[in-house]
Amino acid sequence: MALNFSDIDLDAIMDEAAQKTDDKLAGQISSLTRMKDEEIKKLFPAAADAKKLVELMQIVKSAEKRNKKISQLVDNSEKFAGVVLTLLDKFV
Repeated sequence: MALNFSDIDLDAIMDEAAQKTDDKLAGQISSLTRMKDEEIKKLFPAAADAKKLVELMQIVKSAEKRNKKISQLVDNSEKFAGVVLTLLDKFV
């Protein structure tokens, strides 16, 4: 039987894959924090923002000395600004 590409809904397949990826990322983040999966997805609905949160957490939790961490945060301050604002808005 020949495969009919016009019957394949690529948009639906891509949307489903993106949702599964977002859910998995939220689960990984929530396992490292006190937040639940749903809180993570609500705070960071875009996968790009969740990825920035992971990068920020990696810096904060790294074994580097405090001054090195501060330097990394300063170097990436524009990238992390939205994430930091979202977190502070939730917890303050």
